[in-house]
Amino acid sequence: MIIVLKPDYTDEQLQHICEKVEEMGFRYELSRGVQRTVLGVIGEEEELRNAPLQAIPGVENVLSVLKPYKLASREFHQEDSVFELGHGVKVGGKSMILIAGPCAIEGEDILFEIGRAVKDSGANVLRGGAFKPRTSPYSFQGLGEDGLKILRTVGDELQMPVVTEVMDPRQVELVVEYADILQLGARNMQNFNLLKEIGSTDKPVLLKRGMSATVQDLLMSAEYVLAHGNKRVILCERGIRSFDSSTRNLLDLSMVPNSKGCSHLPIVVDPSHATGRPDLIPSMALAAVAAGADGIHIEVHSCPEKAMSDGPQALLPGQFNELAEQIRSLASFFKKEVAPTPQVV
Repeated sequence: MIIVLKPDYTDEQLQHICEKVEEMGFRYELSRGVQRTVLGVIGEEEELRNAPLQAIPGVENVLSVLKPYKLASREFHQEDSVFELGHGVKVGGKSMILIAGPCAIEGEDILFEIGRAVKDSGANVLRGGAFKPRTSPYSFQGLGEDGLKILRTVGDELQMPVVTEVMDPRQVELVVEYADILQLGARNMQNFNLLKEIGSTDKPVLLKRGMSATVQDLLMSAEYVLAHGNKRVILCERGIRSFDSSTRNLLDLSMVPNSKGCSHLPIVVDPSHATGRPDLIPSMALAAVAAGADGIHIEVHSCPEKAMSDGPQALLPGQFNELAEQIRSLASFFKKEVAPTPQVV
């Protein structure tokens, strides 16, 4: 249920409402919007229907949330969610993020070289994988904690928030120590134990859509994180399985306005994993901006042929620089801004 408070409610009434909801055995989440304040009340459906919520002073209306995802829905939170990621970078609303960097962290010198290049081009979030989920057990699996240390060092030096993937509930505490943003990959989108563990942290979460997941599946996974207390969730469209072998995956750009219509959470698009082809990445990135994305996620490497993971789908720094300029220009047309991070002295 959603409790809509009266426009002139008092703080005492709000406190009383919260206390009464807890006395009834329900949980609640408070959302203060520009035009209204609401409480999302969570509990057994039958008990909620019979609860005398409408009679509590300060309550204007009580509405039933029909969608299975409650906290992620626009019924609960009408305005777009906007939150900080670090170093003054925000996502959501009129603020866009431009995430760039190599697929895997390979060493401090190469990550600093790539990081400096993408920052100079306008990227405001640095990516790099310390733990790599690979189809083959014989492929490079990442540098682990050594990679996390490198990522943190380079991020601090460049004054950029950093994002990296966490693959296992046992890794969460370690990754939280080094990363500003926790990425949950497509293969782990429905790893519910991992979702719960990440939901218990205070770090923003980049939640990638599973390769065969529906929009509702993704939002239900986001609901797990939200329900466990973490309100800073970013959705990510990275392509879904298709019968067409000409691209790595099928980029579902309808996902952007689709998810925005039913959820307040920001969404970014990853054309690198979606297409797997550098020749298609620029046009798909720009199409994502036009579709209303709150960010673009692109893999960049200074020498793709020597990359230890996903080199064929990485852009060269020069290619990324050209694309980043186009993204900023198109974003400004839609009244959005890719805010720069602080300059390094």
